[in-house]
Amino acid sequence: MSNKEIAEKILELVGGNENIQSVTHCATRLRIIINDKDKIDMKGVEAIDKVKGSFFNSGQYQVILGTGLVNKVYDEFVPMLNGSGKKATEASNESQKVTFQKAIRVFGDVFVPIIPVLVATGLFMGLRGLFTQEALLGLVGLTPDDIPQQLLMFTQILTDTAFAFLPALVAWSTFRIFGGTPILGIVLGLMLVSPVLPNAYEVGQQAAEPLTFFGFIKVVGYQGSVLPAFVTGILGSKIEIFLRKKIPDSLDLILTPFLTLLSGLILALFIIGPIFHEVEVGVLYAVEFLLNLPLGIGGLIYGSFGQLLGIFGVHHILNFLEISMLGKDGWNYLNPIGTCGNIAQAGAVLAVAIKTVSPKMKQIAFPSALSAALGITEPAVFGVTLRLVKPFVMSMIGGGVGGFLASIFHLRATGMALTGIPGTLLYLNEQLPLYILVNVVAFAVSFGLTWTFGYKKDQGL
Repeated sequence: MSNKEIAEKILELVGGNENIQSVTHCATRLRIIINDKDKIDMKGVEAIDKVKGSFFNSGQYQVILGTGLVNKVYDEFVPMLNGSGKKATEASNESQKVTFQKAIRVFGDVFVPIIPVLVATGLFMGLRGLFTQEALLGLVGLTPDDIPQQLLMFTQILTDTAFAFLPALVAWSTFRIFGGTPILGIVLGLMLVSPVLPNAYEVGQQAAEPLTFFGFIKVVGYQGSVLPAFVTGILGSKIEIFLRKKIPDSLDLILTPFLTLLSGLILALFIIGPIFHEVEVGVLYAVEFLLNLPLGIGGLIYGSFGQLLGIFGVHHILNFLEISMLGKDGWNYLNPIGTCGNIAQAGAVLAVAIKTVSPKMKQIAFPSALSAALGITEPAVFGVTLRLVKPFVMSMIGGGVGGFLASIFHLRATGMALTGIPGTLLYLNEQLPLYILVNVVAFAVSFGLTWTFGYKKDQGL
């Protein structure tokens, strides 16, 4: 089937235009907010060519298509909605009761478009490590002093730019999701990292002093910060929408951008920034406290139970935490532990694929195991382990053991959004052997437990 035919079939089987409120997508799933769940033919959707599974969660029907394909199907799907403009900006419908899961979903919609840039930045950081690791350079008869400074400066542009202007990316995406003008979001975000303001990193290193307004409000730049830009983007977009309704058309072009940026900046620098920056720091400290618990306890907990976040649809909150960690000191402490859970899924599903006598199970499980090993676990979780229950429990145990070791070894990544086999690119330094070790252990534990206790060869879906 072509991408258009897949989109047409999905639209038909979810009940048509009248049953759809809005549609968006994440890295692997088409996410459709539905009016009436009973009108969905889930079995029919899951039988569509290239559809890897589907599930319904909190008013949102999610169709698993996989990376790359989901973007193409989404582009075909949106124009079929009778030109009604039902896009991601409607993901948070004001007429609906706001729930925690819906709030997290909107949060995810904001950060999904930013992730590819951060993935690329993480790869650049990993590759830059090749130019600075004496052991690796020694294999070709070089030392770090042999690397031209101009080349290192060039790589620094690749690795530092995205995080230097991260608030601009966050504010742009937030304006876009909440119905504001994205270019205003970009400018407002850039104001948060204006060179006029003391650099946040320099203030943190006590190389610069914050500006003091009204005798007690300390103002700095927000390089690497996420939450202040996110909240500023929400309020800024709401202010713009309000102004466009009140200001006459003849003055709209002049006054609306002016007042939006002015009021947004005042709120950001004097209220939102100081408050939510401290909230962000507090959340980061709490997560880092968990990960730094003695004897690898934090890694054991997160490695075991982190996989549940994706099932409950709240895994996008991790994007905020990982971005904040990278913005703070350039290291991601969640990635090495979380990737053990993905690899454990691959181990559990491969055990099922090899042991089963069902041709249908083999057809689903083998490609799902490969997908999980590459960092995409939805087919494995929703297509195999969660349906069978026990293999999912075994994957949690395997992920916990791997996470425990990752914590003991103090593993940390140079980027985000890459796990499993592609994730090795984030550990191109002295950590790589340990990264491989913890994932092999997670895989082996999950595979062994599933093979021995978690699955009977004649068990069906």
